[in-house]
Amino acid sequence: MSGGGLLVAGTTSDAGKSVVTAGICRWLVRRGVKVAPFKAQNMSLNSFVTREGAEIGRAQAMQAQACRVEPTALMNPVLLKPGGERSSQVVLMGRPVGEMSARGYHGGRQERLLGTVLDCLERLRGTYDAVICEGAGSPAEINLRRTDIVNMGIARNAGLPVLVVGDIDRGGVFASFFGTVALLSPEDQALVAGFLVNKFRGDVSLLEPGLDMLHGLTGRRTYGVLPFRHGLGIDEEDGLRVSLRGTVRESQVAAPVGEDVLRVAVCAVPLMSNFTDVDALAAEPGVVVRFVDRPEELADADLVVVPGTRGTVRALEWLRERGLADALRRRAAEGRPVLGICGGFQVLGEHIEDDVESRRGQVEGLGILPVRVRFAREKTLTRPSGEALGEPVEGYEIHHGVAEVLGGEAFLDGCRVGQTWGTHWHGSLESDAFRRAFLREVARAAGRRFVPAPDTSFAALREEQLDRLGDLIEQHADTDALWRLIESGAPTGLPFIPPGAPA
Repeated sequence: MSGGGLLVAGTTSDAGKSVVTAGICRWLVRRGVKVAPFKAQNMSLNSFVTREGAEIGRAQAMQAQACRVEPTALMNPVLLKPGGERSSQVVLMGRPVGEMSARGYHGGRQERLLGTVLDCLERLRGTYDAVICEGAGSPAEINLRRTDIVNMGIARNAGLPVLVVGDIDRGGVFASFFGTVALLSPEDQALVAGFLVNKFRGDVSLLEPGLDMLHGLTGRRTYGVLPFRHGLGIDEEDGLRVSLRGTVRESQVAAPVGEDVLRVAVCAVPLMSNFTDVDALAAEPGVVVRFVDRPEELADADLVVVPGTRGTVRALEWLRERGLADALRRRAAEGRPVLGICGGFQVLGEHIEDDVESRRGQVEGLGILPVRVRFAREKTLTRPSGEALGEPVEGYEIHHGVAEVLGGEAFLDGCRVGQTWGTHWHGSLESDAFRRAFLREVARAAGRRFVPAPDTSFAALREEQLDRLGDLIEQHADTDALWRLIESGAPTGLPFIPPGAPA
């Protein structure tokens, strides 16, 4: 017998689907329900490697953590990693299967994946009491409905009730709720059980008349009003949009343990991937993290991070065009700390031979580290562990570039020369003892009287955030009604709202 299920859809991208899904998962697991997350198709550069060596979206890995289960490829069978304006790498069941244009994908390939997607969902529902599915974008994207496998396409085929999330902080939430339902076919509308308001500020009693009117117009109830909370956007797909507005990654407001703060500047390279690598730095009291795109913004930074990217050669050109390449070379020559991660490590090397990603052949790197990189067609997907700076460290690797290290001091799988460090390992800074040792080195080199907090646990902070998401659902949603949806499906007799989907 299949377990219960729910599809969390959204009126827009970035409405809060990922965090609401995680919150529902954490609420359920605290009730003793065996639950798993699922997203049929994810478009994101923020990915993760599972224990079996499969690449999935980091949002689904975070949701699996909310469920207290190990993430697997079943939870995100299709991952699209944009490589430009019109093409993406297609990752199927954790392995890349090629590049494809949007037209080619929606022109037939997507429909052919429906069987795989439904099989994965059914396998999860056969193992778990409940599967909480996350949609993508909006279910009312009428131009894509015929080939949809992630919103109403999956809901219809699997008989899932649908909860539509709307971000009231950006405005227009009532029109968005009504319009989302009214643009669906009668068959799709029959599965839309109701709404969840996200990011509400103020007195809920002022909102209630509107919710009553919405119920009268649509015959569908609102299952909860979640208040606005800072710092809950963990491992989002679209979090970089928020990050680039200023001081980022929800840096701690706690005072530094030592006398000084430590300033970290992250180069906002094009097609940045796994920008969550710096979350562990931002979690440290007294560490201020910001994304930058101008050379003058590196001047007061104690550490500059060149992060991963899906377009290494393009990022290298961008660094040169912006004047950041020269600024990085000056920093390295002056012995001021620089950390390159994955693609950021590759651009710091002597040259890159790329006949896979950009197909540009041999391209000169920044020449800061004695490393030569050759892009292989087979992608490296591993979960390495080891020791660095005298401390244990774990990470994960997602890259086509194979690095030949020709000198310097060994550092993880890369090298260190002076105060310039390079590695392919994502997630290494989540290892607490290693992160503290690294920050002490950075503080010494930068001449800062900064002292890492002795007790910061990134894993514990992540658990606290997930519990806060679970609290939001428990305290501000009608959990009895939510459970009935998950267990029994959408209510019968929901009215049709014209005009419905276009013919």
